[in-house]
Amino acid sequence: MILSLDTTSEFGSIALTKPDHVVEEVLLHSPDGFGHILFPQIERLLARHNVSAGQMDCFAATSGPGSFTGVRIGLAAAKGLAEAASKPMVSVSNLKVLASFGTAPLRATVLDARRGEVYGAVYNAALETVVGEAVMKFPAWLKTLPASGFEFVSTDFEPFRSFVSPGVPVVTASRTLAAAIGRIAWTEFASGRARDPAEIDANYIRRADAELKA
Repeated sequence: MILSLDTTSEFGSIALTKPDHVVEEVLLHSPDGFGHILFPQIERLLARHNVSAGQMDCFAATSGPGSFTGVRIGLAAAKGLAEAASKPMVSVSNLKVLASFGTAPLRATVLDARRGEVYGAVYNAALETVVGEAVMKFPAWLKTLPASGFEFVSTDFEPFRSFVSPGVPVVTASRTLAAAIGRIAWTEFASGRARDPAEIDANYIRRADAELKA
């Protein structure tokens, strides 16, 4: 099994997956952060299925973008569990995970980055990057997209609808991303691309306020 985590937004999730199905996925809603609830929730999930962290084949987590604190909490938890269990790890961009919910040949994934900006990227059906990840104002990001043949994928596209043509298809992805992370992680693990957790780092895209002020 793979244990996968997402704590990058107010709505997080954890999941246990096997190569061919999702064992269980749990929605976590914690507006004040996940530091105090994540490990108790993981313990309960493992206990329900009578397994331990040491029995996992691999661990997985989103690497960002998202809340700086949220990204760090989930990634650090997965890395710590993987290191303690001497198991490999897979990290996946939130934007790539969103693309897995799409159906079109090209999938423009978008997340609210606050401060009037979005995180965005474009992937193909194989979840390969077509337009790299960026953070910018939504109208500016639109100009970087292919001329046609794509769909938008987002957990909440309502803030952006006024900027796009009504004819452009929009897929609403689930707020629970952990199972999708697990499915992607199984592909990476089976292909030998899971890594030493010590090699994995966060993918913030935008620098922290402290860095910008410095």
